[in-house]
Amino acid sequence: MLVAVFVVALALAAFTPAPASAQEGAAAVVETIAPAPPVAALEAPPEPAPEAAAPTIDKGDVAWMLISTIIVLMMIIPGLALFYGGLVRAKNIVSLLSQVFVVTAIGMVMWLLVGYSLAFTDGGDLNRFVGGFSKAFLAGVDTTTMVETFSVGISIPELVFVAFQMTFACITAALVLGGVAERVKFSTIVVFAVLWPVVVYYPMAHMVWWWGGPMMASDPANSEALAAGAGLIWSFGALDFAGGTVVHINSGVAALVGAVLLGSRTGYRKEPMPPHNLTFTVIGAGLLWVGWVGFNAGSNLESNAYAALALVNTFVAPAAAALSWMLTEWIFKRKPSLLGLASGAVAGLVAITPAAGFAGPVGALMLGLVAGPICLFACSALKSWLKYDDSLDVFGIHGIGGIVGAIGTGIVVNPAFGGAGIVDYAAGGAAVYPGIVPQVIAQLKGVAVTLVWSGVGSLIVWVIARGLTGGRVSKEVESEGVDYAEHGEVAYHS
Repeated sequence: MLVAVFVVALALAAFTPAPASAQEGAAAVVETIAPAPPVAALEAPPEPAPEAAAPTIDKGDVAWMLISTIIVLMMIIPGLALFYGGLVRAKNIVSLLSQVFVVTAIGMVMWLLVGYSLAFTDGGDLNRFVGGFSKAFLAGVDTTTMVETFSVGISIPELVFVAFQMTFACITAALVLGGVAERVKFSTIVVFAVLWPVVVYYPMAHMVWWWGGPMMASDPANSEALAAGAGLIWSFGALDFAGGTVVHINSGVAALVGAVLLGSRTGYRKEPMPPHNLTFTVIGAGLLWVGWVGFNAGSNLESNAYAALALVNTFVAPAAAALSWMLTEWIFKRKPSLLGLASGAVAGLVAITPAAGFAGPVGALMLGLVAGPICLFACSALKSWLKYDDSLDVFGIHGIGGIVGAIGTGIVVNPAFGGAGIVDYAAGGAAVYPGIVPQVIAQLKGVAVTLVWSGVGSLIVWVIARGLTGGRVSKEVESEGVDYAEHGEVAYHS
């Protein structure tokens, strides 16, 4: 019976480009988490046209965004920390937890100093790739400044947007840690946490999410200026609701580069290295799933039906991926594992991230069904063939899952399949769709830029970090466990 269910699921998944992705609907976003335009673009001009209404703020939207921000932080500490911590060996859990914690702390400080400005301001001659320093140290950002949501005339306080996007920067860098776990020095991670966002993450966020905003887009006369002033990947017409490229492909590639550069763990492929505490991992996976609702639905920037759509999709896709991963494992390995269920759910969360507000529930189901087996293949057969030691399968789940989701978004957004379509603000908010081929090509261009930018930038950062700190612990320390040697602590006392 289970085999029959699985065969039917795969058959359905195979037809995702066809009406199997049933989704339609329209509008919350042109680039759904595309950063709302800078405050300068939102502040009322000196002499507004008489008919131009002042931007309004709804307390419900603000409350939703505050909650979303808090639960995204929960995704990192304790969610990701426990998920990763349970997967490593007992002698290395303090090391892993410390790394997640310090990356989060550094990420918050760096975001305040330069990150927000480099991601979400105009970059002048470099604007296609990165912002400028006009809001470094949050200059000009206070309780009176606002940013647009994805509805004309609706805004939220800029400080809320700053905090929400801060958590994205933190978790992206923290995800990378799984690729180099159990052999990297703490000092190397500190250097990485300072440099990598500047070289890779902030420019990626700018390229994908920087645009002029709904108010500007609603006037057809602004079409050329809108396209000229957008980030590179946004200008392609590529869609990324909540970070399939910016967060997942980006972190997956960085983890793979770090894993290859630092080399495999001592004993890798020669001795067993099982997770030491699956209970922690499942608790962490559950916290990730809950927090991911804020991650995806919060990326709508408003509390409305599109946030609800993203929420439903964030339930459906990981459930489908958990089942398809489990069934694949059950068929080929004869036993369905708890780790497989948890890993499949995360793979589904990754895959739906770029499509969360664009896909309908059936499209989310299809993405999840497809992502589970593909990510399982990447984490087992592909990893074995290429012999790289991505300790906690960051590339296999986040990198590959992000690619599946980013490309799949171009299909499931199609209104003919029940997708939400793409908002045409100049046409009064009507849903449009350029066709499967043009949209998938746009998605592929976005994926290609992400792979190249993250690959080259991450290599530069890892080389610098290794050169300054040595990169990895000695074989003796690795054998005894990184916890005591690096931190003077152990997680468990007999």
